Amino acid sequence: MKVKGLRWWIIGLVCLATIINYIDRSALGIMWPKMSKDLGLTEADYAWIINIFTITYAAGKFISGKVYDKVGTKIGFVLSIFFWSLASILHFFAKGAASLGIFRGLLGVAEAGNWPGAVKNNAEWFPIRERALAQGIFNAGAGIGSIVAAPTIAELFEAYGWRVTFVIIGVLGFIWIIPWLIINKKKPKLHPWITEEEKNHIVSGRHESRQDDSDTKGLSVIEILSKKESWGVIAARFFIEPIWWLFVFWMPIYLFKEFKFDVKEIGYYAWFPYVGAMIGSIAGGWYAQKLIKKHTIDFSRKRTITIGAAIIVIAILGAIFFADTPIKFVSFVFVVLFGFQFVISNIQTIPSDLLSGKSVGTLAGLGGSIGAVSVIIMNWLIPIITTESYTPAFIILAVLAPLAVMSIYVLIKEIKPIDI
Repeated sequence: MKVKGLRWWIIGLVCLATIINYIDRSALGIMWPKMSKDLGLTEADYAWIINIFTITYAAGKFISGKVYDKVGTKIGFVLSIFFWSLASILHFFAKGAASLGIFRGLLGVAEAGNWPGAVKNNAEWFPIRERALAQGIFNAGAGIGSIVAAPTIAELFEAYGWRVTFVIIGVLGFIWIIPWLIINKKKPKLHPWITEEEKNHIVSGRHESRQDDSDTKGLSVIEILSKKESWGVIAARFFIEPIWWLFVFWMPIYLFKEFKFDVKEIGYYAWFPYVGAMIGSIAGGWYAQKLIKKHTIDFSRKRTITIGAAIIVIAILGAIFFADTPIKFVSFVFVVLFGFQFVISNIQTIPSDLLSGKSVGTLAGLGGSIGAVSVIIMNWLIPIITTESYTPAFIILAVLAPLAVMSIYVLIKEIKPIDI
């Protein structure tokens, strides 16, 4: 049996895994107003709990990057989604801050693998000119997951309570493993379902130095870090990541505090900005692919990243000065998240532009780990700097976007394969 466009089936499954990933991680913030009452927890406890998630998430990015380079994307994704689904189900047994923190920590370290795994998967299954689009489709899962999560979790919560809700969403991950193992049998070169035309399309679309790297040894962390281009990826992730995570972690709390929303109202408002994220994911990948047809990889990636960062800054300034109602606030966040995903699809693709397949996961994981460190710092700052308003936090985000762009331009003179 031959399947036309097999690579799109593969990225579709990775996108679905990301949807499940974001349903799992969004549940805590959406149900927090009720959970905090049931468990006797405060906003300070919330900051502590999400930082446990972020710390283990940071460690998990690096660890999983190495694991994926070692065992491959097929088994890597199975391990990731199995353990994060198990962690979600364990939330049923939470008794207080300590147990909830442990379960969020397990969720963080397991969910982290989704990102370096996707970057590596795209390097295996897509030619260079299609990778940003593939990454955009994958990242759209984050937006779709968040769109689906808010109203779905609100409805499940109303029907079953927060404990059973965690169990239901955890089961989804176990179900996903079945089609993944059926469809993703082997890499493109050996997959029995792939057509010769698609196989040649994938291989011929790689850089000539990367067309057959199956026997190439993966680089050590020291070797990867010896190149300033790697630091360009890492620095860009450090600066850009808090922009996304502030809204993922704190937007439900913001709506609760600023507009006195309950769980159901949070569910009916919090989904809308992620429509912007979903559109931005696809648009950023499509725009980069369009540019690559006429320009170099370097020009195309940098142009796309710059435009996205400008959109972020303008929208954040709009939120600061004009978002005096819930509808205005979520509308400006819609544009912020559009810009973020327009940018991040291309930043996340750069490791596959720079390194061969057996090193891509490691650099992607390093970038994700360091990016999570800045999120930890931001989570620690939020309760301190937002006692009066969230304006100081938004100002920080507006500064971070240009710093991410600067990191790419200064440390990566040209985005192209590097030799070590």
